[in-house]
Amino acid sequence: MIERTGTVAGAGVGLFARRVGESGPVVVVLHGGPGASMDYLRPQFDLLATGRTLLFYDQRGGGRSDVPRETPLGWREHVADLEAVLAGLEPRPACVLGFSWGALLAVLHSLDHPGSVSRLALVAPAPVTAEAHAAFSAEFARRQAAPDLVRAREALSRSGLRESDPDAFRRRAFELSVAGYFREADRAALLTPFQVSARAQQAVWQSLAGMDVRDRLGEVGAESLVLHGRHDPVPLASSELLARGLPRARLVVFEDSGHIIHVEETARFVAVLDDFLPRGAVTARGTPSAVRRQKGAR
Repeated sequence: MIERTGTVAGAGVGLFARRVGESGPVVVVLHGGPGASMDYLRPQFDLLATGRTLLFYDQRGGGRSDVPRETPLGWREHVADLEAVLAGLEPRPACVLGFSWGALLAVLHSLDHPGSVSRLALVAPAPVTAEAHAAFSAEFARRQAAPDLVRAREALSRSGLRESDPDAFRRRAFELSVAGYFREADRAALLTPFQVSARAQQAVWQSLAGMDVRDRLGEVGAESLVLHGRHDPVPLASSELLARGLPRARLVVFEDSGHIIHVEETARFVAVLDDFLPRGAVTARGTPSAVRRQKGAR
């Protein structure tokens, strides 16, 4: 599998990007967070790079897309970045694949740029209403306060691992910090570690305060696929609302998953998306023209 890294142009900022795949149309992939990076989508998302090329990028203010502190980080800037990335590719990609906050970002972009893409793949979408966000926060906090997790965190703090093996300590601390996203807490060990920029995360959620997109979902013309884990701390009702509101949407529920579907049910995740994401012809040189012509690529 061919992998390349470089930079793509956002709306006035450079964004660290990674391309995976040898042939077929480009699918732009949006990570969650906000303020995270593409790292935790690997390696499972890479399994979709057959007959297509995946273009990941770290969103502004997160991962390897550092920006000056005065740079705005609200949802409108993220929408503008996504539009710049799509416009900078030839041919323009027809599909966006978003995970969690990235799925919500894909919807917000489609509302601001009607008809700009023909297909949306929305994996474990972030809550689409303030009520759903509050329910998610409460449920995640409840899970993180489970006695087994409390004891595990206490045992880690007493273990001496911080001094004897800092890398192992950080890995275990990360697992315990995200355990509430999974149906079974021990599955967190399978997730690729990542970090979140608190500033970027806070800026996005603050910019979304009071927003309610329910009445506008009918404006999204793209064919949409919504994936949601039965045991996600984000209420299933949120994705049901999203799927009902989008005119051409289908909801698929993953019965053995929490929020991290691509880790918890990898085989089904790949199979479902592989049937939905576009495929295309290979150029004469064996590389999609959209990737070869990416503006600003290295």
